[in-house]
Amino acid sequence: MDVRDRITARLTELGIRPTSQRVQIALLVLDRPCHFSADQLLGTLRRNGARVSKATVYNTLNLFSRHGLIREIAVDPERLMYDSTTNSHHHVYNVATGELFDIGAQELRIGKLPALPRATEAESVEVIVKVRPKPAG
Repeated sequence: MDVRDRITARLTELGIRPTSQRVQIALLVLDRPCHFSADQLLGTLRRNGARVSKATVYNTLNLFSRHGLIREIAVDPERLMYDSTTNSHHHVYNVATGELFDIGAQELRIGKLPALPRATEAESVEVIVKVRPKPAG
C-alpha cells in the first residue's frame, strides 16, 4: 500500500471524507513529522500546482485537529502553528524566524502543578519556550 492509499484509508477510518484536496493536504502534513502554519502549507500547495483556497486549508486543518491527526500550537495570540506529532511533548519557538522545534516530554521536568479547579484533573501540560537572537554586543 503506498502512502496515498495509507492516508486515504486513515482519513476514511476516522470518518473524514477523503476529497482530493484533503488527501493533498494530508500527504504534506501526515507523511512525516513537521511543524507549519496554514499560510506555509497554502504556499507549498500552490507551488506544487494545487488549486486550493485559503478557507479549504484552514477548514481541513481544523478538521484534522478535531480528529487528532495534528495538534494546534498557539505560539502567540496572533499565530497558530500545527504539529503532525501528536504525542505529548513541548516546543521551542523562535520568535524571529517563526521556527518551531520539539522538546521531548522527558527533556523537561515540571515539579508541581498549581492547585486545579474543583472536580477537574490535568489532561496535559504543554510548554512553549520562546527564544530570540541575543542583541549584538
